[in-house]
Amino acid sequence: MNKKIVVFGASGFIGGHLLRKLVKEGNYKIVGVDLVSPKNPVPSVEYVIGDVRDLSSFDIDGDIQLVVNLAAIHKTPGHPEEAYYETNILGAVEISKFARRKNIHEIIFTSSISVYGPGEETKTENSPLLPTSAYGWSKMIAEKAHLSWMEEATQNRLIICRPAVIFGANEGGNFSRLTKLLKKGFFIYPGRKDTIKACFYVEDLIDALLFAWKQQERFVLFNGCYPDRFTIEEIVETFRATHFPKVKTLLFPLKVILAIAAFLKPFSIVGLGIHPDRVMKLVRSTDVIPNWLQSKDVAKTNALIDAFDHWKKDSDGRFD
Repeated sequence: MNKKIVVFGASGFIGGHLLRKLVKEGNYKIVGVDLVSPKNPVPSVEYVIGDVRDLSSFDIDGDIQLVVNLAAIHKTPGHPEEAYYETNILGAVEISKFARRKNIHEIIFTSSISVYGPGEETKTENSPLLPTSAYGWSKMIAEKAHLSWMEEATQNRLIICRPAVIFGANEGGNFSRLTKLLKKGFFIYPGRKDTIKACFYVEDLIDALLFAWKQQERFVLFNGCYPDRFTIEEIVETFRATHFPKVKTLLFPLKVILAIAAFLKPFSIVGLGIHPDRVMKLVRSTDVIPNWLQSKDVAKTNALIDAFDHWKKDSDGRFD
């Protein structure tokens, strides 16, 4: 209990789940760092305000075993392009500097499958990186910043996870928007039903991150997702079969949905959630396979029903 784990981005969705898991394990003192205080603080965690864009005067006392970099600007659309670069790249650079200054030799970094770029082809950890968005580019460059830190000393260890769509309690993202529609009793497919959407329940992501860290390999790179290659139709039908039996589904032409989304785009800032960019996400596959997790025989298959059940329980049935 003398050594510490420092989690940057601790007040976010994944951060909250990670902190609860680390506290439950009880092996380390946990320090959570973020620009804002958490809405639901985890008992026994020491919270500190810090800005990853500038950690030059930031300090934490004591012996630190591990730094976890979850800090990111990630919602798309929602931010000017420069914001992704400022936070995501500077964050990686500043956290690497912090690790050097504090003689820390282990970093976990959550990147993104967006570094692969869009496309219908199946992608593994060995696929070329071809990002097309500011978010994807910023994550790719952030990976390189952390890799540069690792290569500076043989005792440095780095785990990079490229998460797919992560869902679970307090998510407030893509899957939460989906369940809001399902609660209303309908879902409209824009143009196609066979879009592949790589995804992962947040608790399974946390387990995968900690599993990778405990392997004691100097460098681990893995995709954070299930290996099943679920289509959007399979996801919706699983929800309908288990939690929303009265949902009606329709297939509309993509052009019609895009026209409606373009008309309603000004209202997306007031919570409607309808935006042409989000519509396009539903027709662009993220066909990603977790080869590293499969090689370790820890890639869960047929896990969607259990994941949705856990999400319902953890969110008191709200699926938010």
